[in-house]
Amino acid sequence: MMSSTKNSSPDAISISLLLVCHIIVCCLSLLFVARRNSYIENPFAIYIPYNTDQIPFAILPAAAFGLISSIFVWRRFSFGYFIGFYLYTMMLGFVWLSKFSLLHYNHSLAIVSAFGSAIAFLIPATITPQTPSGRHELTLKQHDVFLHLILCAALITLVIGAQYNYKIIALDRIYEFRGKNSSPASLRYATSIILSTLLPYAFAAFALRSNYWRACFSLVLLLSFYPITLTKMDFFAPFWLLFVAAISRARDVRTSVLISLLAPIAAGLLLLPLFAAVFDVVNFRMVAIPSLAMDVYHEFFSTHPLTYFCQMRVLRVIDCPYQEQLGVMMQATYGLGNFNASLFATEGVASVGSIFAPFSALVSGLIVALGNRASSGLPARFVLLSSATLPQLLLNVPLTTTLVTHGALLLFLLWYVTPRSFLLEAATKA
Repeated sequence: MMSSTKNSSPDAISISLLLVCHIIVCCLSLLFVARRNSYIENPFAIYIPYNTDQIPFAILPAAAFGLISSIFVWRRFSFGYFIGFYLYTMMLGFVWLSKFSLLHYNHSLAIVSAFGSAIAFLIPATITPQTPSGRHELTLKQHDVFLHLILCAALITLVIGAQYNYKIIALDRIYEFRGKNSSPASLRYATSIILSTLLPYAFAAFALRSNYWRACFSLVLLLSFYPITLTKMDFFAPFWLLFVAAISRARDVRTSVLISLLAPIAAGLLLLPLFAAVFDVVNFRMVAIPSLAMDVYHEFFSTHPLTYFCQMRVLRVIDCPYQEQLGVMMQATYGLGNFNASLFATEGVASVGSIFAPFSALVSGLIVALGNRASSGLPARFVLLSSATLPQLLLNVPLTTTLVTHGALLLFLLWYVTPRSFLLEAATKA
């Protein structure tokens, strides 16, 4: 059974109130996204216009979808609880936006599919199994050596990567240079795994054991990769980990999961009149875009052949109607950038269509449950911190890509062999 932190567990009423606030704030945020896009002539406004007349028609399905959130009231924390909440928020956004959409597809079928997919994914993904007996765990000394090897590997990869591409530029100019990265594919894969999995894992272990200097060094290494990768996520990752660490120290882990998304969205809304950059990064890019991707994928694959998972490299041997990546095709069709999307859009709508998308979501939920199994018995706060980058990845990246390219499967393995007793003792003192 997964251990909780020393903070007392919240009651069902407080979690329910937070969820209601979250749903309301998310819908308001999407309304302001549409309004702002119409003012600044953003191309996204073509597909999701600002139309207050549709608000009454959007409230009912969004409120009904809100009932699904009750699963977060009664389930205990797990890795699947964490990513499930973020993916639930994305699907809530799609249900809301679909009532404003000008894209042509069967909107009623898409909403029913969204309901089915969310339920099918969340039920298995939020299971918290008992800790299996007879597992092989690293000794404390072995674990220490491994953590320092992570730091060494990250430092070596940083030095090698800088030989191919190293530019210190502002965030608003990264797209001018990001496509010019000449580093080999093997180095890019290693960099993705280090940034998404290994360094967050090391940070979590050091932070929980009060090795704060090493934890800070992990964050410095994370930030140092930004001039190489030129991605906003890598720039904000260290600050994100600090934010999650701070709220999880003050609150229990389930409340921390909810606040980790609710607080940035609410802050973006409040700061919109004074500092719109926060709203553009959080409310538009982080929250609205993944929901809009569902809308785009539903229309595209309502008139184009399904992929039947042939977008996965291992299945390229079968006859595939597409030779380019899905994100590239969406860019060519809609002109909204390289439009990658979540598992609900790629492994779901694109692969098997709206009708069978819930079955794909069920399989995805069962895969996520393997992560719950591997992390069972670990301190909940350690699981939260070591996986803190994955929920945001899964909003924009297929599950298969996250598992392999970004190292989620490796994280499952690391959780499985991580020594429990020492971390549990450290968690009670934190």
